[in-house]
Amino acid sequence: MTTTTNPVTITAPEGLPFIEIEREFDAPVAAVFNAHRDPELVKQWLGPNGYEMAVDRWDFVSHGDYRYVHTNPDGEAYAFNGTFHTVRENELVIQTFEFEGFPDVVSNETLTFEDLGDGRTRVRIHSVYPSVESRDGMVQSNMEQGMREGYQRLDQVLGA
Repeated sequence: MTTTTNPVTITAPEGLPFIEIEREFDAPVAAVFNAHRDPELVKQWLGPNGYEMAVDRWDFVSHGDYRYVHTNPDGEAYAFNGTFHTVRENELVIQTFEFEGFPDVVSNETLTFEDLGDGRTRVRIHSVYPSVESRDGMVQSNMEQGMREGYQRLDQVLGA
């Protein structure tokens, strides 16, 4: 199995409370979407390397909700929750995202899944935070490394 080297592009414009994330995958849209839908697959790729993930809830449908906990190698736990507001098969997910360590700082996220042809997919994420300060806190939380490592594991889950 070959690991792709598709880069993760993360843009956090100065003075604006949002983050744009983009990544291409060498797998069809249906497979990439399913790897976001199926909690058993999500546990294999979401988050930084070396963290264990326990899923409390993962109701990946419009108006469903989720909660999961990442535990690092030192045993420290980090819980996250949100609501899947809109889920459109192989196309779109609109959800909220909250790190329980910073309650009341909820981002609104839009994920789009674009078929690039030839069995390739582009995922775009637009995350809007309640303030520039909360957005900056997310950027400074080692988010980029976690995204990069998680997407490299997603490549493995997808067999890319």
